[in-house]
Amino acid sequence: MKQASILLLTAIIFITSCSHKETKEEIKKFTLSDTMMNMIRIDTVRNCNVADEISLSGVVSFNENNVVKVFPRSSGQVVESKVTLGDKVSKGQVLAIIRSADVAGNYSDLNSANADLSIAKRNMENTEALYKSGISSEREYNEAKQNYQKALSVKNKSEVALSISGGNKTTTGGQFSLVSPIDGYIVEKKVTAGSYIRPDMGDNLYTISDLKNVWVYANVYEADISRVKEGYPVKVVTLAYPDKTFAGRVDKISEVLDPQSKALRARVTIDNKEMLLKPDMFAKVIVSNEEGMKALCIPTSALISQDGKNFVVIYNSREDLQITEINIIKTVADKTYISSGVQDGQRLVTKNQLLIFNQLISTASN
Repeated sequence: MKQASILLLTAIIFITSCSHKETKEEIKKFTLSDTMMNMIRIDTVRNCNVADEISLSGVVSFNENNVVKVFPRSSGQVVESKVTLGDKVSKGQVLAIIRSADVAGNYSDLNSANADLSIAKRNMENTEALYKSGISSEREYNEAKQNYQKALSVKNKSEVALSISGGNKTTTGGQFSLVSPIDGYIVEKKVTAGSYIRPDMGDNLYTISDLKNVWVYANVYEADISRVKEGYPVKVVTLAYPDKTFAGRVDKISEVLDPQSKALRARVTIDNKEMLLKPDMFAKVIVSNEEGMKALCIPTSALISQDGKNFVVIYNSREDLQITEINIIKTVADKTYISSGVQDGQRLVTKNQLLIFNQLISTASN
């Protein structure tokens, strides 16, 4: 009887202990509060193309499709250059004043044509008056009109020649003004005061660009040629603005290696509405490639690093959260590619996940 009582008491103690243990585990279970739910962000594990990034050295240049090269219309000597490299200019603004023998000759021809036209007009008017009075014949009157038309044609031809050479009707001393045809910036200047412009020179004096978009040239060396193709997205970072990224795409790759640098030139077009990028700035060109293998990817913001290992918090429900260790393949920008630890379609906490991680660790250790 005594032995039976002892066994019964032992069973009661065991049952009570198990019940107490289950109650304790239920108390330790972690649940997200409404406040915490508003503080977190949740994203999904996906199967993605693994991005590959390559960093290239580059230089900013003006967009040659969006520039105007200003050529002299006549040979001569530059009397004054009114702009310098980098100046902002407006359409019609005077860039330089040039003294030209050609313009002086055209202006002289125009003066002679104006004098001949004045004489021919006066002669025609006098002949017309005599014809109406019956003193001159109709033939003389018609001949006077023809002489006037010839003088008028010569004058018009002289004006056109003067305009082509850069002068105008008010040009004096053989000087003419070289003006800007567009609004923009002087990105190239090849002339100074006193320079001579020869008839066989054939080179532009100024290059003007609006700089609303620019080109960035990057050097692609032989080992990297297969990793850079037209259409690939690009991020450009300059020394002047290390915290600012300019986005663009590779729009052209040269077909031959540069004989000096032994590299292909990849061209990137960048929007420059803020006018931050200047020609000849050095830049780092980061080219992205997503044509490689596939792997599971998660937002980089979801990572938790602890004791040399990487973890994420899996969200099944507000009452069901789990910590799992992951193995990282590589991290590219805001994506991290992993080989194991999670499955496609699982949801992860990507904001304030460290708070939840610490709470789950603390709960599990109690």
